[in-house]
Amino acid sequence: MSLEVAVAAPFKTRAQDRLGQGEFVVALSLEREWFSPDQAKRLVDVAVGRGLLASEDGDLVPQFDPAEVTVPEGFVPDESVLREQSTFESALDAIVAAGVEKQRAVAAINERQRALAVTIEAAAVLYAREQGAAVDRLAADVREELAADADDDGAADSTDADDPEVA
Repeated sequence: MSLEVAVAAPFKTRAQDRLGQGEFVVALSLEREWFSPDQAKRLVDVAVGRGLLASEDGDLVPQFDPAEVTVPEGFVPDESVLREQSTFESALDAIVAAGVEKQRAVAAINERQRALAVTIEAAAVLYAREQGAAVDRLAADVREELAADADDDGAADSTDADDPEVA
């Protein structure tokens, strides 16, 4: 969870539970020298997207307890933390973090996708929940995507099926 460690570090250093975005960016780029200022801003976007940070009244607020995160001595986050993960990748990471071997998880997700005829994201979230992984935010995202797809399909197929004279 190097993203979580990178996000927690500025809050731990300053012993605060909210930081302005500029303060957060300075902490990561100038003080720790982990990222350029642009990369630190990108990290904010990724962390917000993954539900690790929320923006409240212009401040960044962690959605986890930074005090619970250990920043190892000499830790430097990999630039891969700046990459946006798909819903599937995020769910798979949560499953692996819950103790399931990655290859086994992928096989089980693929099986659920085939058996239930759902998207890979929906299958991943279902399997993650079965494994006790915390994927509430991902589940909400998948529900929204499925509802939007259903609305799109419903609009395209909108014949008056309830009208007995049409049938």
